[in-house]
Amino acid sequence: MRPDADLAPPAPVSLCGDAPVRLASRLGGMRSSAIRDLLAHAREPGMISFAGGLPSPDGFDVAALQRAMADTMADARHALQYGVTEGEPVLREALAAWMTRRGLRCAAGDVLVTTGSQQAIDLVARLLLDAGDVVAIERPAYLAALGVFRLAQAQVVGLPADDEGPAMAGLQALVDEGRTPRLLYLVPDFANPTGATMSLARRQALLQFAVNHRVVILEDDPYGAMRFAGEALPSIASLAAADPRAAALVIHASTLSKIVAPALRIGWLVLPPGLMPAAVIIKQCLDLHSPTVCQLAAAHYLGSGRLDDRLSVLRRLYRDRKDALREALQGHFGDLLECNDPQGGMFLWARLTGPGAIEATRWLRAALTHKVMFVPGEAFYDAGPDPASLRLSFATTPPDLMGEGARRLRAALDTATAG
Repeated sequence: MRPDADLAPPAPVSLCGDAPVRLASRLGGMRSSAIRDLLAHAREPGMISFAGGLPSPDGFDVAALQRAMADTMADARHALQYGVTEGEPVLREALAAWMTRRGLRCAAGDVLVTTGSQQAIDLVARLLLDAGDVVAIERPAYLAALGVFRLAQAQVVGLPADDEGPAMAGLQALVDEGRTPRLLYLVPDFANPTGATMSLARRQALLQFAVNHRVVILEDDPYGAMRFAGEALPSIASLAAADPRAAALVIHASTLSKIVAPALRIGWLVLPPGLMPAAVIIKQCLDLHSPTVCQLAAAHYLGSGRLDDRLSVLRRLYRDRKDALREALQGHFGDLLECNDPQGGMFLWARLTGPGAIEATRWLRAALTHKVMFVPGEAFYDAGPDPASLRLSFATTPPDLMGEGARRLRAALDTATAG
C-alpha cells in the first residue's frame, strides 16, 4: 500500500486474479484486515507506529524462554513428534493451574489448547453457529473476531456501549425483534480496540441475560492479566461457576501471546464438559493439534515460575508507556482529541472533536507521509462506524518517542485539514 493509497476498508474479496475460479459464497463479504495491511508500513525506516497490537519485544523474557526451549529439545523425540488434539497434558495442567490462580477454577480436562486465541474464536464459531445465526458483539469490537463471525455467515450485530459495557437495552431489543443471539462475544477486560473494562454489575447482568435466554457467552480474555491500575474484577466464567445453568453457557478463551510471546501461538479454551468432545473433533479437522514443540516450551516456561514476576515487569512497562502517550497527546492536541484512560492492556481509544474534525482515514493518509501511523476506528465496527475515531497502541513505542510521535500526529492533522 502506498502512503497516498485509499485507506478505506478494502473491497470485498472477488475472483482470484484473472483466473475463472469461483470462490465459496461465504467469502463474498470478507475484507483484508486493515491492521495487517498497515504492518508493512511499520517496517519503514523512521516510522513511529501506534497501529499494530503487538506486544513489546522489551517485555519478552528471552533468557527464560531460551532455557524453556532447550529443556524442551532435550527430549526431541517427543518434542518433534505429532501430539494429541486436546493439547499436551503437561501444558493443559499448567494452564488449568494458571487459570485457577486467577480465579477461574478448572481442571486440565476442561482446557483445550488452540493455535492462538484466533483459532479458539474460530473453533467456537464452527462449534455453535449456522449461517444466519445472530452473534451479538460490543461496538466497536475486535477486528479479527468480526472476520471469523462473518466467515461463519452469521448475522453480526453490534451493541452500543456505555461506561459499564454493552447496553442491556440493545440485547433486549434483539429478543423483542425475534432475533435472540446464539452467541454473545465479549472482551470484558481492556478490550481491543477501546481498552475499556466492563463493570461487575454489567458482567452479572449479561450472565443473567444468557441464562434467561439460553445464549452462549464467549468471553475472550487476552489482556486481563495486564492490569496496571484499579482493582481486578472476576471473569464472567468465574461468576458463572456457582450456577450450573450459567456454567454450561460460558466459554472462556485466553492466550499467552500478549503475556509471554505471540510466536508460540498458544491459546486455549476453557469449555463446559458437554462441549469438549465436539470441539476436539473440529480441531482435529483444522490442524490435528497445535505444535508440540511450542506447547512443551510453554509448559516448561509456566513451570519455571517466571510468569508472575514477568507480569510485574510488563505492567510497569505498559503503564509507563500509556501515561507517556496520553501526556504527549494532551500537550499537542488539547481538546481536539478525546482520549480514554485504560487500566490495563495495550490500547487507547480516541476521537477527533470540534468543528474541524476530519475522518481518521484522511488523517492517516497524511500521517504516513509524516512517518507515524495508527488504525482508523471504522475498521472495528460491524456497521455505522464513527469516522472520527481511532485506535492507538502504546505497547511497542518507547516512552522517549511518545512526544515525537504525538508531534508528528499533530503535524499530519494540520496537513490533512489544510488540504
